[in-house]
Amino acid sequence: MSALVPAMTPRRYIVLVVALVISLHYVLSFAFKGYGSATSLSGLSFSADAVNTDSTLDIDVISTNHSPDALYGGAPPQPARANATFVFLCRNKDLPGVVSSMQAMEDRFNRKYNYPWVLLNEEPFTEEFKQRVSVLTRAPISFGLIPREHWVQPDWIDESLARKGRLSMMAQRIIYGGSVSYRNMCRFNSGFFFHHELLQPYRYYWRPDVKFFCDIDYDPFIYMQENEKVYGFTISLYEWEPTIPTLWDSVKEFMAEYPQYISPQNSMDFLSDDGGEHYNLCHYWSNFEIADMDFWRGEAYQKFFDFLEHKGGFYYERWGDAPVHSIAASLFARKDQVHFFRDIGYRHEQIQHCPMGDLWSAGRCACDPNDSFDYHINSCVRRFESLYA
Repeated sequence: MSALVPAMTPRRYIVLVVALVISLHYVLSFAFKGYGSATSLSGLSFSADAVNTDSTLDIDVISTNHSPDALYGGAPPQPARANATFVFLCRNKDLPGVVSSMQAMEDRFNRKYNYPWVLLNEEPFTEEFKQRVSVLTRAPISFGLIPREHWVQPDWIDESLARKGRLSMMAQRIIYGGSVSYRNMCRFNSGFFFHHELLQPYRYYWRPDVKFFCDIDYDPFIYMQENEKVYGFTISLYEWEPTIPTLWDSVKEFMAEYPQYISPQNSMDFLSDDGGEHYNLCHYWSNFEIADMDFWRGEAYQKFFDFLEHKGGFYYERWGDAPVHSIAASLFARKDQVHFFRDIGYRHEQIQHCPMGDLWSAGRCACDPNDSFDYHINSCVRRFESLYA
């Protein structure tokens, strides 16, 4: 029998096997509806779930939303940002301090977020100034000129009366007591900076003209936005009373005339120890300030500033933007809308705030935690904390 059947060559075996596979595929494609599409080349796809964990593919990289630049060592994708900017009021002669502050902010925070910068000056910035600061950041920088009417002493101010006030403060050795330009700055920061055309696109701002000590590994702007905060501070202290002798009287007049603007959940207890009869001089230091410009642009604050403006105290005395902002935030906002950024360490002049404990180590802070103004005899932090006791 075997002699009658031709021997099967290897080639014939291959042909037979292929024929059997094709026949089986044809039969199964009728028996099972999804079979054909599941095994066709056009139906094949690769997913992270289907890849064997022993594969050499880097699943984490392939499944992320990083840009191609990030995958190959370029800049990482930017985190979501708030509608915010840094605001720096400075002069050409302030260049060394501006460079120091901007570099600290970029190194400790903004190199990861690239928030834009707006620099404002009473005179045009020099090309040297622009060049020196432009190398400090990848973020956009805008250089703006302050309108004259927002800066100079108004014509309606009685200069003889204003000069008398300056001479009195000089006699008392009050810092900036004889300076008109300092008063211009305080008035501008109190009522005009947030109206500047370069700031119109933005809602939140941060004044960074200080020395920073610690890494900031989250976005304070986003924190403000998500928690409905309108004002953030880090150092709080008492104002020098001879600079604002009639300010609180003006505030009481305003409250009596416009009671509708006072928040039922206000922070009056931060400002006064007797229900508002007298001002205890506590205020937030505004050289570090993170705030909502829509709050300053709102009806309550605009009415308040106009009221103070017509009193003339910015020039007849030396009303600072720090007490003006602090009083407004304490009266017109809810107390839970003012935030103490105790994890952000900074220094201005001879006063500093240095985080303590885990905040100090987590921020890689360069300051001495034992040298912090928080609970100094002239600090108002305890008064702020007592609002929530």
